[in-house]
Amino acid sequence: MESILKSIKKKKTPIGKIVVISNKSNAKGVKIAKKLGVNTEILESKGFKGNRTEYDKEIIGILEKHGVTPRNGLVCLAGFMRILSVKFVKKYKNRIINIHPSLLPAFPGLNSQKQALLYGVKYSGCTVHFVDTGMDTGPIIIQAVVKVKKNDTEKSLSTIILKEEHRIYSEAVDLFARKKIKILGRKAIIS
Repeated sequence: MESILKSIKKKKTPIGKIVVISNKSNAKGVKIAKKLGVNTEILESKGFKGNRTEYDKEIIGILEKHGVTPRNGLVCLAGFMRILSVKFVKKYKNRIINIHPSLLPAFPGLNSQKQALLYGVKYSGCTVHFVDTGMDTGPIIIQAVVKVKKNDTEKSLSTIILKEEHRIYSEAVDLFARKKIKILGRKAIIS
C-alpha cells in the first residue's frame, strides 16, 4: 500500500480521491496512510460474525462516501486478508485488483512461496490480477519473474518477490488510471 501511494504521488497518476480502509485499527497501513495524508477508515470485522455480505455492504458505503464508485473507482487489495463477497465483486467488476506472490495460475491461495519451494520450481514471482469470484483466478494484468536459487528459503524467496510486488502493483494502478487496460474474455490487454 505504501509503495502504491508513493508511486501515485511520484508519477502523478491521475487518481481521484483515495481512502485506505482497514478492518484493524492498529494496522501498520493505517499509520502509514495517515502519515502520507491519505483518508483512512476503520471497519472492524469482528462485529459481523462471519457475515461477509453485511460487512462488504458497509465497505461499499465507505467507498461511495469517498467517491469510489463502480463506474469511476478502483479498489486495490493490499494486505486485506479477507475474501470478498460475490455481491461486492460483481458490483465492482473489473475494478478490483490484487497482488499475489506467485506466477498465477500456479499456487493460488495461501503459502505460495512455500508451495513453489516444495515443487522445486526454477522460477517464481508475483502477479497483479483483477479480482473475480474465484480464488486468484481473475484476468492477469502484470507478472514479474524471479529466479529461485537452490538455497532459497520461504523467507528469502518472499523477500525477493516482495520487491517485485511493490514495483508491479504500482505499475498496474498507473496503467488502470491511464485507461491502458482492456479486458477481453479472460485476458487483460495492455495498450
